[in-house]
Amino acid sequence: MTNPKSASDHRSPEIPKFAWGSRTYIMGILNVTPDSFSGDGLLSEAQVMDAALNSARQMLADGADVLDLGGESTRPGSEPVPVGEELRRVIPILHELRQMTDATISIDTSKATVASAALEAGADMVNDVWGLRLDPDMAGVVAEAGVPVVLMHNRSTPKATTIDPALGGRYVGVEYDDLIEDVKRELGICLSIAHRAGIADKRIILDPGIGFGKTVSQNLELLNRLDEIKALGYPLLLGTSRKSFIGYTLDLPFDQRAEGTAATTAIGIAHGADIVRVHDVLINARVARMTDAIVRNRK
Repeated sequence: MTNPKSASDHRSPEIPKFAWGSRTYIMGILNVTPDSFSGDGLLSEAQVMDAALNSARQMLADGADVLDLGGESTRPGSEPVPVGEELRRVIPILHELRQMTDATISIDTSKATVASAALEAGADMVNDVWGLRLDPDMAGVVAEAGVPVVLMHNRSTPKATTIDPALGGRYVGVEYDDLIEDVKRELGICLSIAHRAGIADKRIILDPGIGFGKTVSQNLELLNRLDEIKALGYPLLLGTSRKSFIGYTLDLPFDQRAEGTAATTAIGIAHGADIVRVHDVLINARVARMTDAIVRNRK
């Protein structure tokens, strides 16, 4: 592990540096919602801090290139988190992470206030699941900081959600005139917002939004046609890890989807994914290396 720097001297406009196309990068998911580590939300703040830092250390040891820190669940049916609460969850841990490591840290938020505070605390990039469309101030925050941003496609609506006690939430009855063309067109709206704010193309990463406002069959189709999204000309982030479309396909609960996730990682890389966002870093890092050896001729 490299020597950590302070938040003020860590980031420059050229960090993080990705050599797109050379290999697949691994983004480890570091959620700090109340039930992230205990399952019941009963851990103290100190225990949550220790668990988060230990989880981050393990992910880095297992091959994570990026740590994606988030304080608000985006699962189907989840409740929004107030800005103050989200800040309380992520900023103290971010300060500790920045002291612990020089690894790239992403802040997973759609709130400009949270993104701004996180970037000030040493985050390197922003992962916005609403693609700059939820908070009108987000694009300006990203542009001013000069950092990379992930723009994700999202058609999530509470009324399209159904919850199975064993398999979790999923989206049903979501209508697309043409799935791929609609996703491309709506990502184009996100790109227009970014460009108007002055965010350079070289700092933009696209995410097709697997699981966000898409049915099980639509998720499977989108994954299998990911290369058509890649044709837009931007690096792609793929987030499929443990998601409900895997659970409903395999009839398995959240904690038994490692193999299904690994399959999506391999297929996603074969169809153009540049970053995979995962919970289980070690297995997916190995899958990525093997897939890269096949599709990128990289050993």
